[in-house]
Amino acid sequence: MNKRPTIQMVAERAGVSRGTVDRVLNNRSYVRADVRERVLNAIREVGYLSPREAHRQAGTGQQLPPVRLGVVLPNWAGPFRDEVTRGIDAARAVLAERGAQVRVCTCESDIPVETIDLLDELLSWGAQGIALCALNDLTIEAKVNEMAEKHIPCITFNSDLPESRRLCFVGQDYAKSGRIAAELLSKCIPQEAHVLAMVGNLEYNGHRTRLDGFCARMRERGFYAEQIDVVETYNDYRRTYNKVTEALQNITGLRAIYMANRSVTGCVDAVKAAGMAGKIRVIAHDMSPRRKTMLQEGSLDLTITQDLYRQGYQPLMLLGDLLQKQEEPATDQQSASISIICAENIE
Repeated sequence: MNKRPTIQMVAERAGVSRGTVDRVLNNRSYVRADVRERVLNAIREVGYLSPREAHRQAGTGQQLPPVRLGVVLPNWAGPFRDEVTRGIDAARAVLAERGAQVRVCTCESDIPVETIDLLDELLSWGAQGIALCALNDLTIEAKVNEMAEKHIPCITFNSDLPESRRLCFVGQDYAKSGRIAAELLSKCIPQEAHVLAMVGNLEYNGHRTRLDGFCARMRERGFYAEQIDVVETYNDYRRTYNKVTEALQNITGLRAIYMANRSVTGCVDAVKAAGMAGKIRVIAHDMSPRRKTMLQEGSLDLTITQDLYRQGYQPLMLLGDLLQKQEEPATDQQSASISIICAENIE
């Protein structure tokens, strides 16, 4: 008789500890994205079922009903797109074995009507639940509320729509991550210094919340609002480069740059071109191969990471559990794990 797959079998197949498997199964403390994917692949390969899953299947003897799930992504490239897509693909593979189809639509701009058109496209396709990362816009909120009226759940990820009737939010505690950035930066510069705070687009709740957390903690640390210059860059390299160049020329006492967005390369390149490398502290968020190089060469001091893979994976799994098993998420799925990476602890 074949032995029922166990956590130990999954651990051996993935080459990790049983504790790591448990953390992946329960979405507990931080697990590196590539390790998480390896564990999930091993779970599928050995056919492991959690005790609750096994009990449910044994008790019902029924297959789960087929469902259609949609995802709407913003027009962001780089590590966000790569890691979130890997999470989506992993969830798609798990859900396919449960009779679920997943369709992904990607915006080409930040225009709200495009997001609404893609939501309508998914609804026409037959989506019964949707995972959404979008602008904090009244028309998009209204569309989410309209879907809720029709009993089509929406889970937001990475950037929230907190005033809408979305089911829950999956992402980082952005206020906390912004406060951590301020705590670190405030200890690296003089009390009278000026700071340039760059954000991608304040219409994204995640960007705005991160910046709000940063500014609030800077004030608590004794820095006045007048010492912090806020600039939107729309995650564009050239705009970021130009705005940093202008700030270095025109802001007296500028000693640090906080990158609450992407386009960190544009910032670092401008600092280098101005001959200010090593004289301006730079703190950013998230990780990429380019950001790793910046940390190693010293042009970027610190970066604060989040689990983007999980943000692609978790919303679809929660929607699948809701629609196929009638299991509602208890609350927002904000990750408490925030990692601070510098040149000395790059994995």
